[in-house]
Amino acid sequence: MEVVGDILWWILLAYLVAIVARIIIGWLPVKWPRSIRPIVVFIYDITEPLLSPLRGVIPIVPLGEGAGLDLSPTIVIFAILFLQWLVRKVFG
Repeated sequence: MEVVGDILWWILLAYLVAIVARIIIGWLPVKWPRSIRPIVVFIYDITEPLLSPLRGVIPIVPLGEGAGLDLSPTIVIFAILFLQWLVRKVFG
């Protein structure tokens, strides 16, 4: 049963890395080279299904000059950390 917990923990970690990568990508106003674009699209494709519904519930915090702070990745990060802790408690 410990193997199942390890697999779940690593899957959650991989998703956490994808969320952090998405945050960093969002900060960089770059036209991505053709070789990197599929990676960027993949990261958006796997993170958007979870982030998009949260944006409907959690409003973007306005920062002025048309900029805003999206808190949905922060909520997902805390949820993943909690789930990793829970997996360790249940399967550890």
